[in-house]
Amino acid sequence: MFNRMLGKTRYVVCRLFVHLAGSEVAPILGTLNDVARFVLQNEGDMQTVSEGLVRVCESLLQYDEYWTSAANEGDVFWSEGEAGDFVNELFTDSAQRYLSEPDYTSPNTNEPLSAPATRNVVVMLTAAFEGEVPELETDLSNIQALKEGLKALISLHYKNKIRAAQVHFSPAQFGDELTNDQLLQHYPELIPL
Repeated sequence: MFNRMLGKTRYVVCRLFVHLAGSEVAPILGTLNDVARFVLQNEGDMQTVSEGLVRVCESLLQYDEYWTSAANEGDVFWSEGEAGDFVNELFTDSAQRYLSEPDYTSPNTNEPLSAPATRNVVVMLTAAFEGEVPELETDLSNIQALKEGLKALISLHYKNKIRAAQVHFSPAQFGDELTNDQLLQHYPELIPL
């Protein structure tokens, strides 16, 4: 068994959920939407997506006092194709979560100057990378482990190890609200920090 593994590339696919709560969390939506626009303008170029992931991780680390709950999941693959299939599966699941897709098609000319600020934001980060990263291959449902996991994602970017990355967030637009009931319904895996 061990001899067969030699020379094989190990792919890890993981998804992190971070739930922020409080009256001061709405500004992170600005950063998330800026990153999403930046990625779209660059047509999903992998380097751009990876840079966007770093910006989101850095923002989350700055907002750590608002972290309320978190979750993570993932798997290890020895086939790039299987890892890619799992990335697509997680992408589809994240995109179908409540209010997780921003709408950049319609100009927001009717947007009121003051909209109700949401008190809940959920950020979903999916990444695929080569190698072994213990900080991401463990339970991240405590604050210190989550910080180490986010720092590990940043480090992977600078080591050019990220092969796929996605960021989803809910609510996706300023003015939309994610209520506590919707949070429980659409993000049942979240574990209080």
